[in-house]
Amino acid sequence: MNVHEAITKHSTEQHLHLVRFAELDEQREQAIDAAVDLCRQGIPFTVDSINAITAQIIAHAKHGISPLRSYVTEDMVRDYVNKG
Repeated sequence: MNVHEAITKHSTEQHLHLVRFAELDEQREQAIDAAVDLCRQGIPFTVDSINAITAQIIAHAKHGISPLRSYVTEDMVRDYVNKG
């Protein structure tokens, strides 16, 4: 493989890694929005789906250049709702 092909392959892999991160991050944001909506309505909620996606993001980040995300607690959601 010549240098140009190696650079192209590397760039493509990085791009695909970031695309997958963006997909996971969007899923996480949707899960956060759902928890916030339930909390605002006074309906019981969990952060299990948020943290399951967060775990996927953390595992994914070990194989590339994407950022990490923090786990979320129910208190964090309540605090966010109460401040808004």
